[in-house]
Amino acid sequence: MTNFILASNSPRRKELLALFGWPFEVLPADIDESRQAGEHPEDYVRRLACEKAQAVAAQREGLILAADTIVADGEELLGKPGDEADARRMLTQLRGRTHQVYTGLALIETEGGKRDSRVCRTDVPMRDYGAAEVEAYIRTGDPLDKAGAYAIQHSGFHPVDGLTGCYASVMGLPLCHLEVSLRRFGWAAPDDLPARCQQSLHYSCPVFEEILGSV
Repeated sequence: MTNFILASNSPRRKELLALFGWPFEVLPADIDESRQAGEHPEDYVRRLACEKAQAVAAQREGLILAADTIVADGEELLGKPGDEADARRMLTQLRGRTHQVYTGLALIETEGGKRDSRVCRTDVPMRDYGAAEVEAYIRTGDPLDKAGAYAIQHSGFHPVDGLTGCYASVMGLPLCHLEVSLRRFGWAAPDDLPARCQQSLHYSCPVFEEILGSV
């Protein structure tokens, strides 16, 4: 079996990728993640995912998977907050509104050079949480290493209300999109992968059949 290498040290991505049931290695990529002038969020995450995969492919042989996730409020990209004040600003800005999360995926098979990339966009409706809830959440420290200053899966804060898209993508790794990509490389995901994903995330996914039937 070809070595499967995840070019990310994200605990969330490792947790989601493990649902495939395959062994994999972790080798984070170190690249310049600056946004280019006028770059659309979708183009930005696709480019970063591809560059991460390329960086790891230059070091190791195997099937390289890289991903990049951003939170976009219109054309403004919300990365990880610089401090608590920045986290408070982001959470207040997103409250009671719908924004977008883009996750780019890139796969490179070093033997033969086959490549694939795709982007999952998810509309994320935030509930109208109160200022006291924001302060309590900030005190946990959780927002400080999250794009957009929140984790959709946080059990105490529950920032999102009424999601109808890919939950896993908002966490950083859209598994059905990844399965579609992997088919191009001759890798077959477990038949029950959607069920594994939904059980793990405690989410009844309304889009997996459409995604998996897209090719």
